[in-house]
Amino acid sequence: MDSFSSDFGGSGSGKLDPGLIMEQVKVQIAVANAQELLQRMTDKCFRKCIGKPGGSLDNSEQKCIAMCMDRYMDAWNTVSRAYNSRLQRERANM
Repeated sequence: MDSFSSDFGGSGSGKLDPGLIMEQVKVQIAVANAQELLQRMTDKCFRKCIGKPGGSLDNSEQKCIAMCMDRYMDAWNTVSRAYNSRLQRERANM
């Protein structure tokens, strides 16, 4: 069995399961989105909270990072819910 068919649920007979492929693509997209979210959050909170990088974080930097990440996730969740709600309304109107 070649790696392509094994990666996409094929049995080596040349037949691929479209449903399985779609699920795997959805998982890959979700992972990529989560990685991008984490990278953006890390970049923004680091720039906001760490004035002078050193060997460790002091208490104020730790608190700032924690609060920044909490706010970032809250904002992302709010936007995500609003976006999904709008998509559902748009689909219902089609």
